[in-house]
Amino acid sequence: MTVVPGFVDVHIHGAGGHDVMEGTAEALEAVAATAARHGTTALVATTPTASEESICHGAEGIARYIRARQSHRPTAAPMAEILGIHFEGPFISAVRRGVHPAEWIARPSVATLRRFLEAADGAAQVLTLAPELPGALELIEVARKAGLVVAMGHTDATYAEACVAIERGVHHAVHVFNAMRPFFHRETGVLGAVLTAPEVTAELIADGVHVDPPAMRLLLAAKGAERVLLVSDGTAATGMPDGRYQVGTLEVTVAEGVCRNVEGKLAGSTLTLDRALRNVVALGVPPADAVRMLTLNPAHLLGLERSKGVLRPGADADLLLLDANLTVAGVMTRGTGLN
Repeated sequence: MTVVPGFVDVHIHGAGGHDVMEGTAEALEAVAATAARHGTTALVATTPTASEESICHGAEGIARYIRARQSHRPTAAPMAEILGIHFEGPFISAVRRGVHPAEWIARPSVATLRRFLEAADGAAQVLTLAPELPGALELIEVARKAGLVVAMGHTDATYAEACVAIERGVHHAVHVFNAMRPFFHRETGVLGAVLTAPEVTAELIADGVHVDPPAMRLLLAAKGAERVLLVSDGTAATGMPDGRYQVGTLEVTVAEGVCRNVEGKLAGSTLTLDRALRNVVALGVPPADAVRMLTLNPAHLLGLERSKGVLRPGADADLLLLDANLTVAGVMTRGTGLN
C-alpha cells in the first residue's frame, strides 16, 4: 500500500443521488460520504447558474451545514469535509454556457455578488465568470477583495480579454477546453492565455469523455504537474446507476455513465477522483505528479496547503491507502476511518 494525502475537489455539484443545491444536511451528507468512498476527503460544493433565489437558497444551506459540522463530533464513517462554495455562474457567456440555463445567465453585478456572499456567510471560496462580459473586471476586483479565487470559465474571451483578466487577478481556469472559445492559431482566445500564463492554474476533467487524451497531454505539457488540478465536475449521478438526475434546476440523463441534457450536451460527469488518478497515470504521468494534481495543487489554490493535500505534522489527518493498481483501499478523514 501507498499512503497519500486525501484528494481535494474544487469543482463538484453532487454525488450519491443528491445535488448540493438542495442545501439540506441529508443531501450534503450523501455527497460527502459518496465522495469520500472514492478518496475525496475535502471538496468545494459547486452551484450552477440558476435564479438568484435558488443560488442563495443553496448557498445558505451549504453554509448552515458547514457551521453545524464544525460543532459535531466526527462521524464513524469517512466523510469528505465541505470547505466552502464555488459559484459557477450566473455571470457566464451565453455563447459558451454549455448546459447552464440560458434564462438565468446574468450580467456581472456587484449587488448580486454581494447577495451571494451574504448567503454564503463566509463560506464562499471560488467565483467562475466570463471575463469579457461588461462589468466583469469590476466584479473581479470586488471578488478578490472578498477573498475569493476568481476563475475564467464558460467564456468566449479573446486572448487579449483573457490577459486583461489575468492582470486584474484571475488566476484559475475552470474545466479547460470545455465551454471555452476554441483555439485558433491566429486568435488563440482564452485557451492561448491559459496555456501560456504561468500564474494560471487549470482544471481538467480526466474522464476521457470531456477531453480527449491528446488534448490532456497538451495541457499537461504546457502547464506542468504544478499547475493542473484534476476535478470531477461530479453530479448527483456520481456513484449511482444510469437514470435521470438533477443538476441544480436542470434534469440530466445518464447513459453508460455519461451525463447529458435533452439536447445531448455533456452535463457534468459521474467521474470520481480515484478514477481520474488512474486515467492520468495511464497517459504516462508519474503517479506522484498525478497525486499532486489531486491534493497539493487544489489545496494551494484555496490557500490551505498547510492543512490539506499534504503529509506533514500538524496537517489534517486526511489520508488514503492506494494499492498497486491505484485503487483506494482505505480512507481517513480528519482522523476517522482506515479500519
